[in-house]
Amino acid sequence: MIKLTRLDGSELYMNPDLIESMEETPETRISLTDGNRFLVMEQIWTIVERIVSFRARTMRRAVTYPGKKYLLRRQAESFRPYCEL
Repeated sequence: MIKLTRLDGSELYMNPDLIESMEETPETRISLTDGNRFLVMEQIWTIVERIVSFRARTMRRAVTYPGKKYLLRRQAESFRPYCEL
C-alpha cells in the first residue's frame, strides 16, 4: 500500500495494483480499475516513485537470505501439493 494525501489533507492508503490511470492537472486524478476516482495532492512522479519503492520492498521480502533456506532441494522432492477435484 502506498500513502497519498487527499486535497482536504487526510491520508489515504491505496493498493497500487488497482491503479488504472493517472492524470495531472493542478491536482492529480487517479482512476482505479473498479471505477473509483481520487484527487490527491502528490505529483505523478512522486506516486510512481512510491509504487516502485513498494514493489522493491515486496521483492526484497520474497528473496531468500543467506542462512534462511526455506525450500531445500531434498525438501522440494518430498513436497506433494494437495489438490482435490
